[in-house]
This record gives sequence, structure tokens and C-alpha cells, in this order.
Amino acid sequence: MQWKGVMPAMTTCFDNHMRVDHEFMSRHANWMVDSGCSGLIMLGSLGEAATLTTEEKLAILRNMVQTVGSRVPVVAAISSLSTHESVSLAKAAHDAGCSGLMVLPPYVYKGDWREMKTYLSEVFQATPLSCMLYNNPVSYGTDFLPGHIAELATEHANLHAVKESSTDVRRITAIRALTDTLSIFVGVDDAIVEGIYAGAVGWVAGLVNAFPAESVELFNLASHGDKTAAFALYRWFLPLLRMDTVPKFIQLIKFVQEEVGMGSARVRGPRLELSGTELEEARAIVQHALANRPSRKA
Repeated sequence: MQWKGVMPAMTTCFDNHMRVDHEFMSRHANWMVDSGCSGLIMLGSLGEAATLTTEEKLAILRNMVQTVGSRVPVVAAISSLSTHESVSLAKAAHDAGCSGLMVLPPYVYKGDWREMKTYLSEVFQATPLSCMLYNNPVSYGTDFLPGHIAELATEHANLHAVKESSTDVRRITAIRALTDTLSIFVGVDDAIVEGIYAGAVGWVAGLVNAFPAESVELFNLASHGDKTAAFALYRWFLPLLRMDTVPKFIQLIKFVQEEVGMGSARVRGPRLELSGTELEEARAIVQHALANRPSRKA
């Protein structure tokens, strides 16, 4: 398991009957891998995991492993309401052939560090799979501080990465000051260039679902220190990337996919597709981006 590069937090496509569209998801996965993505992360927040049954989750994992598992790692995001359910899903992901786990805090309950450390430890220990810790205090209300992360890295040999989504780029340097064993990923799209320059080696990306080639090129330009070209592409991309950081990020990213001809805007309730002013504003951003799409390096 190599924790580096651009790893999409992949959306879950639904057909006209709101069933998981496995055929399309295979096409979508291959498209992103062909564009240079280094792995796929399934069942995350962007994948609408909270609306999926356990059977649907496992079917998605098996399909992705069969589709691209021989080419790139398939990572299963792990979260649920209970420790038992998260441990069970982690074991099932291992049995399905996943290469790694991205471990989220539990849904709903915002515990203290003693409780969260126990929860995470049980999930890490459930399988031998390489693990990424997902820190997103904005969305989940649970903040894993740099000291907490370093403590976990010391105690768990299979914790190899952290997705840092606090929106504070200083967290990257703070983690690096405490431990050098973790690969740090940026988890918010509109901080990727700053995050790389602070020391991040990977990007769990959202808009990559619609613009994989541009996402990979932006990551590579920033990683290789080509600041002029990186910031030029970044300026074009930012209005789209900011869609990843608002409450309706799922609806927005799926809408962008539909606009570029690679997906559907369909979402499961309680979410509803964009409408009215929100829809027109999003369409204007996408149309402007497409009209001014920069040429890319080979």
C-alpha cells in the first residue's frame, strides 16, 4: 500500500431507480486511474456511505477491487454508528480484497479522546490492512490533534497515513514535527497547493471525480516545485475546488460530473439535487471553467 498521489474520494452513482450503478462506477474508476490517480477511496462522505446498506457497501468494494484492484489500491472508508459495526466493516473490506482503510470517527457521537482512541484502536487492530486516519473536525465535530495523531502512530504499526481536513494548513507542519512515519494527505480541495508546500504527499480529492487529468497535473506541478505553472492552473481550478468545502459538496460535485458528461447529479435523500439560484450559480461556474479550460501538458 503506497500512500501518495491523488486518491479520489469516489462518488457513488445511482441509476434511475436509485440503485447503485456498478457498471458506470467501473467506467468512472477506470477513467480516473487512466488519468493518473494513484488509488481510489470508496464509501467516504462524498460516496454517501451513510445512505448505503452494508450489502451495497460490500458490493461496491468487490466491484472496485475487481475493476481496478490489480492497477491501484482500493481503500475502504470505515465509519458507522458503533464500534462493532466499524470493526465488522473493516474485516469485510479486508475479505473483499481492499488494500487499505480510511478510518473516520463514528457518526453522530462526539466522544472525548479516551473514547475516540479506544474506538480507533479497535478498528486499526481489526485487520492487518494499512490504515489512514481521517481528521475532519469541521464535518464530524471530533478533532484529532497533532499530539493525538502522533500517539496513535507510535502505538499502531499499521497506521501509515492521515487525511488532514481541519482546513488549517499549519496542522501539516505540526504533525510532521511530531512524527515522520505518516504520509500526510490534504483532505480539502482548495488547500492542496498550500498543503503540498507544507509537506503533504497526497490528496484525497473531490473534484477529481469530474476533472481527474487536471487534478493529477495540479498535484504533480505543485509536488515538483513548478510554482508558476501550478498557481496558473490553481487559479483556474479554485472556483470548482471550493465546491468541495460547503455543506452541499456532494450535490455540487455530482452536478459537475453530470455537466462534463461523466456521471449523474442523482443523490439519495435526505439530500436533494440543486435547484433555483444554487443550480444556476453552480452551472455558471462550470460553464466558465469549461470555456476557459487550460491546455495541459502531456
